[in-house]
Amino acid sequence: MSLLARERATFADRHPGSRAAYQRSDHLFGRVPMTWMNKAAGDFPIHLDRARGNRIVDVDGNEFVDFALGDTGAMAGHSPAPVVAAVTERVQRGLATMMPTEDAAVAGAELARRFGLPAWSFALTATDANRWAIRLLRAVTGRSKILVNSYCYHGSVDESLIVAGPDGRGVSREGNVGAPVDVTLTSRVAEFNDLDGLERELAHGDVAAVLMEPALTNIGIVLPEEGYLAGVRELTRRFGTYLINDETHTFSAGPGGATAFWGLEPDVLTIGKAIGGGVPVGAYGLSAELADALSGRGDLDLVDMGGVGGTLAGNPVSMAATRATLQEVLTDDAFATMIETATAFADGIQKIIEGYGLPWSVSRLGARVEYRFASPAPRNGTESAAGANAVLEDFLHLYLANRGVLLTPFHNMALMCPETSLADVARHHEIFDAALKELT
Repeated sequence: MSLLARERATFADRHPGSRAAYQRSDHLFGRVPMTWMNKAAGDFPIHLDRARGNRIVDVDGNEFVDFALGDTGAMAGHSPAPVVAAVTERVQRGLATMMPTEDAAVAGAELARRFGLPAWSFALTATDANRWAIRLLRAVTGRSKILVNSYCYHGSVDESLIVAGPDGRGVSREGNVGAPVDVTLTSRVAEFNDLDGLERELAHGDVAAVLMEPALTNIGIVLPEEGYLAGVRELTRRFGTYLINDETHTFSAGPGGATAFWGLEPDVLTIGKAIGGGVPVGAYGLSAELADALSGRGDLDLVDMGGVGGTLAGNPVSMAATRATLQEVLTDDAFATMIETATAFADGIQKIIEGYGLPWSVSRLGARVEYRFASPAPRNGTESAAGANAVLEDFLHLYLANRGVLLTPFHNMALMCPETSLADVARHHEIFDAALKELT
């Protein structure tokens, strides 16, 4: 605790401008634009001045190598030039018109090429994409429940805030704010990597869709075991349940996300954040069969008040940003470089951990890496949550931040963008090694 107190004092000394800005924010709930921004290892969050590539400069002039990258929102890097150019050109010609643009069709075609689903629709966030996909699948199946994995993350989707209790039965996730109904009325839950548990829950016959990440990410990276994802697909088909792959974070696996990397066949795919290069956007893709089934339902109001849509969804700026990001920034070549850099990051961290004889582990999903305070790495969300250590995590985050390196504030996750260099990786490793030397 003395090391943590020292790092907190250093953090306060290095960020007087951020502290003052935080203290002045009397009219912001929680003193931040969104309350999750208070998830910070220091006593206040760092306030941004500017960002470019994988560098951030705060209001005090401190520069950071950024491995957080907006928790995936800036996986393309901060303010990538092609996106800035496309958005700058677009904002001069109309922002919110409720009309389609050519950019949307091009972006949809590129998403179809990458992920294999032919019909796409756009939202402003992946949360919205998930909500709308859930409504569509409840409508087409006539079933009421959605199944998720324990400690999953799908934004603020009400149905996803369920975890497996000690007896394996679903209970509301601790801290769930203002649930409209008991979550067990809307949802079922199974542990990741547990096909028996999934089969047991699907056998009730009331699950419209399984909503899942191909690998858990927001509770820490939990990778699928051999045969697990194929088993999920077989079980969902056997029980007449649709499968939604949420690729918002697992997009790091490659140009076509985990779906292309592992050869998956979801009925729906949802995604957001990274595809807009930092501009708000979400999207969901439908299989041809599902798109046809929905289009043929005259009783469903898909164009007005049916609960699917949003005035700013598919707006010209988001579509211009998405087209530029997919065509010019997060390309196949860019992913190859990002994954190569992430591999070096993971290998280096593993070597350092082994050098200190720590019972920790390293997990990698394409361009994303995480070090865990457990070995072997957790195999499901409940194990991953149980392995967290808030004090140790805060110390490492502050130690790195005080020396110019940022990790994702929610866990020990590092993401590579096209600009992330091996020198940046080496800088992280040097500081990380020094932190462990002090700890041990």
